[in-house]
Amino acid sequence: MVEPRPLHPGTAAPAARPVYEIERLSKTYARNLLVALTDVNLTLRQGEFVSVIGSSGCGKSTLLKIMAGLHPPTTGRVMLEGRPVTGPRPDIGMMFQQATLLPWKTTIENIVLPIEIREGRAAAKAAQGRALDLLRLVGLGDFGNVYPGELSGGMAQRASICRMLIADPAVLLLDEPFSALDELTRDFMNMELQRICRERGATAFLVTHSIAEAVLLSDRILVMKPRPGRIVEDVMIDLPRPRTLEMVNTPQFGEIVEHIRNLLGQEAFS
Repeated sequence: MVEPRPLHPGTAAPAARPVYEIERLSKTYARNLLVALTDVNLTLRQGEFVSVIGSSGCGKSTLLKIMAGLHPPTTGRVMLEGRPVTGPRPDIGMMFQQATLLPWKTTIENIVLPIEIREGRAAAKAAQGRALDLLRLVGLGDFGNVYPGELSGGMAQRASICRMLIADPAVLLLDEPFSALDELTRDFMNMELQRICRERGATAFLVTHSIAEAVLLSDRILVMKPRPGRIVEDVMIDLPRPRTLEMVNTPQFGEIVEHIRNLLGQEAFS
């Protein structure tokens, strides 16, 4: 078990309740000849934002898919809210690199689509008021009846955030959700994601290739190395909240980035 390591120890806040728990997880392929993940132990607590970072091939996307119930683990215990994760569940919110909105449905129809699939059209229609509240939360209150082709990339990703939140999931799983956006839009979306998570007390887990993005958003960062995929350090990020883009230029921020880059060694990237 990798214990969290604070770079700047301070007064510890009382620990929130565990939401997502993984114990001794491994994942192998090709009749156990290829070890993708080994001995992964992880706890996400209520309201915590945790990122995982590592080079391509270290197993971070595999870990995310197991957490989402899309892939089974080979061995280990995977629990959400005290129940085993054996497949996709409505209390797991997932967001991908692309918005994946259906072009023939309006923004609000796309947001309630998960409810329509699970519970039918009547339930989806009843949920449209809640969807409109979410659109207002992300600054898209006037765009509920437009189609995805009329939205910018950042607006489409904000609509995807609403779709992820519509079922009030226990945990948000984020697979590099803003990597396709330009730098300025990505910065704006990261600040929006932080605000939304704070306002809703959301528990979030982010896969990213950006060290700076991970430091900016996270309470903890899991650093992974490949062959086999494993967590080598759990780094606590002792920076005040709410985070701001100006923090990127502070010595403390730079120290954390340098520490993580050194952990990654030759495989580090920004």
